[in-house]
Amino acid sequence: MTTPANLPHRLDRTLLIHARRETVFRFFTDSARWASWWGEGSSIDPRPGGTVVIRYPGAVEARGEIIEITAPERLTFTYGYATGSPISPGASLVTVRLEAVGAGTRIHLTHAFTDAAVRDEHVQGWRYQLSLFSNVVSNEVCANASDLVDAWLDAWSDADRPRRDTTLARIAAPGVSFRDRFSNVEGIEDLSAHLDAAQRFMPGLRLQRDSQVRQCQGVAAADWIARSVEGQERARGTNVFAFDADGRIESVTGLWGK
Repeated sequence: MTTPANLPHRLDRTLLIHARRETVFRFFTDSARWASWWGEGSSIDPRPGGTVVIRYPGAVEARGEIIEITAPERLTFTYGYATGSPISPGASLVTVRLEAVGAGTRIHLTHAFTDAAVRDEHVQGWRYQLSLFSNVVSNEVCANASDLVDAWLDAWSDADRPRRDTTLARIAAPGVSFRDRFSNVEGIEDLSAHLDAAQRFMPGLRLQRDSQVRQCQGVAAADWIARSVEGQERARGTNVFAFDADGRIESVTGLWGK
């Protein structure tokens, strides 16, 4: 393994991902996860001296060699194109450092080059690629977003408080908050008491999901409809869910329709 020398021009990117550091680092050690944000046929051999392969659209291939890998903190590898242009194999160096920030992870990426113009050509590429990276990590953390949304709506229809509390403890963070036109509550205990009141003043009311769950980087939206015990529509709206680093519901904002 030879670390390239004379790389005075740096490209630096940082981004915060709402996922634990160990979760994020998996995407640098598993070829299937690596390919999920680079493209089919990409692979990584996660050991010093291991080969890094990146397959871009249009049959463009970049390759490199791992110089350093320390889980779940750091990955350094060389980077160049199979064609030799605009960077020959082994002629630039990528360093990724993962910093734990609360329950989230801040990614620090540095790509070092010999040439400033070539560096500038890669600025938008890394901006785009790391955005994809953030999405695929979030998609894994929030893979059961639809199930959590449905369980949340079901909890509003459940008059059995012990059973409802069990559901809320399973799907939501202890400090979960809920805001809508008639609500401003924090914590499962306060929320459950609020749901008791909803059942008392609107007995038999049921909330049902009325759309696909749309999820992006730890935030999801779903439309809902409220029906009376007789099945009549009483209200409709949209809930916006934020998930924590473990994929639990952290906050919900309800937007009422007509």
